[in-house]
Amino acid sequence: MAGGYQVAPLARLVEQFERLPGIGHKSAQRLAYHVLGMSREQVQAFVDALLEAHDKIHYCKVCCNLTDQELCPICRDERRDNSVICVVEDPRDVAAMERTNEYNGTYHVLHGAISPLSDVGPDQLCIKELLARLHDGKVKEVIMATNPTVEGEATAMYISRLIKPLGIKVTRLAYGIPVGGDLEYADEVTLLRALEGRSEL
Repeated sequence: MAGGYQVAPLARLVEQFERLPGIGHKSAQRLAYHVLGMSREQVQAFVDALLEAHDKIHYCKVCCNLTDQELCPICRDERRDNSVICVVEDPRDVAAMERTNEYNGTYHVLHGAISPLSDVGPDQLCIKELLARLHDGKVKEVIMATNPTVEGEATAMYISRLIKPLGIKVTRLAYGIPVGGDLEYADEVTLLRALEGRSEL
């Protein structure tokens, strides 16, 4: 490794941390040294948490959000309005919308957006699972809350074209959110205004 001698297990640990998104070499080194300073019990608890999350968390069978049970907490909540579905790209966007404390409908997580440049087509997203939820006549509105990016817009338009023939109202979040921004970084007030000002597609 560049920069002189480094203990092999430490180098491997740094390498693993570097694989995480947003972690550069210096941050990876800092994390690795932090782990070395932890007690064996703390390290074991960390390893156990990683394995448990990896093994037990899966997609909710209804909305495709992350859960460790058959249904996520929102789909299990009978107080939620099942006539409205808010479609988002990422599980983190659900958390962002929930922070508004105003939205009481349900969600559907696509796990990405259509992006031909990244070889992500409609079949790689949870779109068929969304369409399967729309045939019982209970859903009256689908809110497209994909990110205001080129990919997010393309995804919203693609899905709205599939839903329109079913006679279900399809709306799009208003643009309180900056174009090119991510939902998860928007503040609650901006999200609330975007939700209230949504327009039909």
